[in-house]
Amino acid sequence: MNQELFQVSHQQEWAAFERWLDVRARPKSRPRPQRDEGVFDDAQFPAAYRRLCQQLALAEKRCYSVPLIRRLQDLAQRGHLVLYRPPAPRLHRVLDFFAAEFPSLVRTQWRAMTVSALLFFVPLIAAIVVLQYRPEFVHSLFGPEQIGKFESMYDPASKSQALGRESGTDLKMFGFYIMNNVSIGFRTFASGLLAGVGAVFVLVFNGVFIGGVAGHLTAIGYGGPFWRFVVGHSAPELLAIVIAGGAGLHIGMALIAPGRRSRSRALVEAGTVGAKLVLGAFAMLVCAAFIEAYWSSIIWVPNPVKFGVGFALWSGILAWFCLGGRGRDFTEAKE
Repeated sequence: MNQELFQVSHQQEWAAFERWLDVRARPKSRPRPQRDEGVFDDAQFPAAYRRLCQQLALAEKRCYSVPLIRRLQDLAQRGHLVLYRPPAPRLHRVLDFFAAEFPSLVRTQWRAMTVSALLFFVPLIAAIVVLQYRPEFVHSLFGPEQIGKFESMYDPASKSQALGRESGTDLKMFGFYIMNNVSIGFRTFASGLLAGVGAVFVLVFNGVFIGGVAGHLTAIGYGGPFWRFVVGHSAPELLAIVIAGGAGLHIGMALIAPGRRSRSRALVEAGTVGAKLVLGAFAMLVCAAFIEAYWSSIIWVPNPVKFGVGFALWSGILAWFCLGGRGRDFTEAKE
């Protein structure tokens, strides 16, 4: 085969290979072109690289022109750097996941997250409002011992040295809060395996429970200590519960309506997405436990500071979910 025919036969393939390399070299903040713009799948790259190396060897053996051989050598070298480059440092991958991939994944699952938020926050707010007008309704939600415990923890006249708890060091309570928060998040997620019905029940139950406590304490005049305590860690804790619930609902929908996929394949794909969402939610719950143990319980901090920190955390986390990872391409995170 002469050089001209050789080039005509493989020119389109070399051009696609070069475009793929150009896309990989783009800054991550810039969106990648779609496949119909001539960029092949990432999974096709190893085979394309092997063919290019074979074509380079053939060109050198046949003593084709120097410009052609140099072009193929350049493509082969660039491809080698991509194929055999060392993996990113583990810490870098972890930071990249939480800074960009996790919030991007939450946004791609916005339908499940919206349903989860409604199932959780609507009962929570409704319970708070109802108890301001019908305070006796609290006895339908909690037993006398539970009510007494809540009131003793947030009694404005209490001489306790820490808000929201009767005893225990910060470290001990940090461990307790981690176990409590993570167990709630895990139950919320895992209950999605019951065709999503379990996740619905857990979200509504937790919403009513938390709203019931908040509504009762506010109605009897104990709202000051309660809101000062919860405002700091409420953002990471409540939003993490919503995310865990959304992950559970996502799995439940894969079981109910797998679409054209087999039910087992749909469950595996949904489980991969759900596991990443829960990993991020668990990290948020651990963060909430740290704030709850070491910040929320402090009594002497003035109200403006307490509520200012709470507002900053709500604003920061919502901004993180709205902006984190925008412009990045996380193919595996998409449905």
